Amino acid sequence: MLIKSAPSWQMPEREATPEHVFLNRRHFLAALTVGTTALIGGRAFAAKEVDPTADLYPAQRNKSYALDRPLTEESDAAAYNNFYEFGSHKRIAMEARALKLRPWTVSFEGLVEKERQVDIDTLIRAMPLEERLYRMRCVEAWSMAVPWSGFAMSELVKYAKPLSSAKYVVMQTFLDPKMASGQKQVWYPWPYTEGLTMAEATNELAFMVTGIYGKPLPKQFGAPLRLAVPWKYGFKSVKSIVRFKFTDTRPVTFWEKIQSAEYGFWANVNPEVDHPRWSQASERVLGTNKRVPTLPYNGYGEQVASLYSGMKGEKLFM
Repeated sequence: MLIKSAPSWQMPEREATPEHVFLNRRHFLAALTVGTTALIGGRAFAAKEVDPTADLYPAQRNKSYALDRPLTEESDAAAYNNFYEFGSHKRIAMEARALKLRPWTVSFEGLVEKERQVDIDTLIRAMPLEERLYRMRCVEAWSMAVPWSGFAMSELVKYAKPLSSAKYVVMQTFLDPKMASGQKQVWYPWPYTEGLTMAEATNELAFMVTGIYGKPLPKQFGAPLRLAVPWKYGFKSVKSIVRFKFTDTRPVTFWEKIQSAEYGFWANVNPEVDHPRWSQASERVLGTNKRVPTLPYNGYGEQVASLYSGMKGEKLFM
């Protein structure tokens, strides 16, 4: 008799402990209006800037990456974003319209066979695009479930041809304070910088995102190219990437420079390790405002926990 076992990350509904957060009618309608306006505005602006890779979407779904919860509504996900290059509030979609997506080049630097720059459309068309359903857990204790389109980061690593001496890949976003008003705030260490070990970058879950909800990636999500590492807190998933540098030295990342006591290099999700200012035991699901328990490695421990075995003394969960 064939017995089908559920994935280790799948959370039975009976274990969920939802906590409805009731908003007053005026607050709810105001939030709904802002979200709808942001989404419609984003679509209207997209009509003026036709994405040269739009014909590639929707990408075929990879059914190996399933979810234990419904997808977040597109309108909710599109109207609640962190993108500090354009401001520190969540309703950033309108400000992010200033982001110029073409021309856009991506550079491969450092410990590679040959340093080079590649046009973003050339890069995207060189990759095998697919759609994956992933959870996303923000360090601020909210979460969403979205259908990312893109390609495995391992494919990008092969494309870059790093040397065997490379131990880390450093990623940076653009630097243009005239375009991005948030970058005029000089107390932040621009450009936004993040990094992964080579083992993390080539793990099956590490994903380069070029689209969402069956369409090219809208600007507020970090178009035209961003990272998704679903077992880590969301701030690790750097947006609007222009540079990949392969190095043998561990980088000091954006939030680590700002406050290393709260935001470290690893940032793996762990409900048992609180942020210094709040609990990480549960998360608010975007769009429903239900609270559900947070899972170790955001539910992806089976695929990634082995990456961190034997790392005594490292602050893996901050």
